[in-house]
Amino acid sequence: MQHMLCSDLEGVFVPEIWINVAEKTGIEELRLTTRDISDYNVLMDKRLSILDAHGLTLNDIQAVIAEIEPLPGALEFLDAIRAEHQIIIVSDTFLEFAGPLMEKLKRPTLFCNCLKVADTGRITGYELRQENGKKKTTRALQDLNYRVIAFGDSYNDISMLQTADNAFLFRPPENVVQEFPQIAVAYEYDQLAALIQEAISSCHS
Repeated sequence: MQHMLCSDLEGVFVPEIWINVAEKTGIEELRLTTRDISDYNVLMDKRLSILDAHGLTLNDIQAVIAEIEPLPGALEFLDAIRAEHQIIIVSDTFLEFAGPLMEKLKRPTLFCNCLKVADTGRITGYELRQENGKKKTTRALQDLNYRVIAFGDSYNDISMLQTADNAFLFRPPENVVQEFPQIAVAYEYDQLAALIQEAISSCHS
């Protein structure tokens, strides 16, 4: 059986987009992420209402994203993975946000969502590629006879991690570690690489 790696984006390869927006705008409420609120729809509805209240448009968000760089060591880790394995980044972010980040990561395969944007640039809503896309991506790959090795950092990754054949948390907050003690944790890229290699080796043994 062949293996496929599935990874989250924010918190694994790049900083959290919304935290960067919060820091640039001074709007503390935008610091909330799926590390804090497990229901993604609740979180996104809250974010969009905050953007409306402050008159922020897609252009404002994209200006912040253009300045975001990959996390230290992330590109080297991703390059090392791609040299030997296949990987898909499965994210709850949006195509309209991800472009500059994917360029800096040398264009990995990305599964994500789309925004609904008015002519004025106001973000009016969002469209999920599919409900529970991370779990369904994992299941679909398994149906294609791949063994899935998944890693992520937050609540919105848990369904993917619980469905995968091997799963790891990478730099998760302590509340996620406490709630899901059965999932192995790595805090550095070399630790994560070792866990992935061990999972692959056990698959072929």
